[in-house]
Amino acid sequence: MYPEDLKYTKSHEWAKIEGNKAKIGITYYAQEQLNDIVYVELPEVGTTINKGEPFGVVESVKSSSDVYMPLSGKVVAVNDMVVDQPELLNEDPYQNWLIEIELENPDEANELMDAEEYTKFVEEEEKNH
Repeated sequence: MYPEDLKYTKSHEWAKIEGNKAKIGITYYAQEQLNDIVYVELPEVGTTINKGEPFGVVESVKSSSDVYMPLSGKVVAVNDMVVDQPELLNEDPYQNWLIEIELENPDEANELMDAEEYTKFVEEEEKNH
């Protein structure tokens, strides 16, 4: 259910690391919790954001949620398609990334969960709700 080639956060973001860059998006679990996504706000290219800081907002019909940086870095690309068509995140949250960053500290990736750890984490969250 959660792609093996991605790293995950406890706040339900994913990072696909390729060399010194990473694409960042929200997980299937996050989009499922939000339900019908109607609005996405993302930072401008050139913005530097630290790991753990909010970098955008995803809003659905029922709630609004900040999106947090899984890794520190400088925004080098923004996916305007999801800004124009937020529902794409509901259709495929892994193909439809939010931002791409240039990594400031690649070692931070070691602090993220792999697919197996994230699956267990989500199962625990679902048990507690």
